[in-house]
Amino acid sequence: MTAVLLCWGAALWLEGAAGLHTDVPVLAVALTLPLSSTQRTAPARRRAAALVLLPATAAGAQFLGRLIMHDYALGAAVFTLGISLCVWIRRYGPAASRAGTLMTLPFVALLVVPGPALPTAAESGLVSWFWSAVIAVLACACVWLVQGLADRYGPWRPEPEPAAPRRASRLHPRPSTRMAVQLAAAVAAAFLCGRLLFDDHWPWAVLTVYVAAGGNRGRGDVLRKGVERFAGATVGTLLATGVAAAGITGRASVAVMFAVLAVALWLRPLTYAYWAAGMTTALSLLLGYFGQDATDLLPTRLAAIALGAALSIAAAWWLLPVTGRADGRTVHRQTATRQAEKAR
Repeated sequence: MTAVLLCWGAALWLEGAAGLHTDVPVLAVALTLPLSSTQRTAPARRRAAALVLLPATAAGAQFLGRLIMHDYALGAAVFTLGISLCVWIRRYGPAASRAGTLMTLPFVALLVVPGPALPTAAESGLVSWFWSAVIAVLACACVWLVQGLADRYGPWRPEPEPAAPRRASRLHPRPSTRMAVQLAAAVAAAFLCGRLLFDDHWPWAVLTVYVAAGGNRGRGDVLRKGVERFAGATVGTLLATGVAAAGITGRASVAVMFAVLAVALWLRPLTYAYWAAGMTTALSLLLGYFGQDATDLLPTRLAAIALGAALSIAAAWWLLPVTGRADGRTVHRQTATRQAEKAR
């Protein structure tokens, strides 16, 4: 959260200095928050790769965002293809998997930054591809600075993730191909149904699909994430509605949003539902800051999240399913090793 607040403050200053739109600090938070976890124990080579991949993908994501605004069908197709390729390239090993994870961050940020929620007159003021790349570089710098200072002067030291032996899966097609196909089908369906049923609020359905199915470790994993996502989103939406009913708006709602994110990060290791609740609360407060009524949108938001969860579960269970035994003994072994390290 220190890195997030630092990047947010720098982006806020940049917004005023360069005459940019409010979505600039929102993009800074959306990129810095997930980047912090991926860079925690990254060596210099991986950080150099992040400094190239993240700005390039962030710039491309802005072109994609404008394409979705002006040609929804084509933009949805490009988005679906792009985010699926980020999963498919996992077949080429750990380095490709990490690159794919970095490249998905701007795609997710595109769903968070409320471009479709803004009035038409404000679309021309949305952050450009150049400033998107600058914000991505700024996010990398803030994360590395805070983590470097914390590791040097803090009472803790980062523990590198233990390497686990890779075993070839017996599944054909490969698990990465299956996961990419599942994600593509679920995301495409979320774009279609989301637009037909929820109009400009389609991002909630698409975001839920990615959250539940993007890190697919088997049918049971997707089912658990889908249920936890919906349960957490329900609680989060109710919390945001309560904050709005209490009359907390403007800058005060921004402060509450960061406080909620901090608590959600703290509780995230216990269960994903806490993170889902915190993220939904924060996003609801953010859209409320841009003028949306959290109370009126409560049924729409929950319905869109339920749709996204159902689509991701259906794709994981009935479209080239990845069984828990074959999708990754490696993944399960890594998870068990990390839990043991934390317990120690």
